[in-house]
Amino acid sequence: MQPIGDVVREFIEEVLNQGRVESTDRFFWDDMVEQVPFPGQGPGVEGLKDVVRTMRAAFPDMHWRIDEQLTEGDRVLTRFEWTGTHRDTFLGVPATGRTVSVWGMVIDRFQEGRIKETRIIMDMLGMLIQLGMVPPPGS
Repeated sequence: MQPIGDVVREFIEEVLNQGRVESTDRFFWDDMVEQVPFPGQGPGVEGLKDVVRTMRAAFPDMHWRIDEQLTEGDRVLTRFEWTGTHRDTFLGVPATGRTVSVWGMVIDRFQEGRIKETRIIMDMLGMLIQLGMVPPPGS
């Protein structure tokens, strides 16, 4: 069986960076659970696919980079940064044409080689500041 950290790396490259959203099924169980869902995210792998499609439409040049990974037992923590140019509505924010750089972490719990549960934490406030939707602190 493939090391679980490598599975996460493959998902990021194939699905998030290359936009092959239908490949998500290879990495996640149908009934996977997102512990911190995006606003309006539906359940299971189909809900995750919808979020990825929305992100790729809003940021068509979206690129994710892994900065660090830690593995313990059946869990992988991945610290990442993604960049992209805001070209379509995202979370109710109309396209701005601005480029963002968003850091975050995700903890994935594996079951039999695929992700069963995930918890993603991203710097959404920083992203909204970069998009000009929220004033920077102290301004």
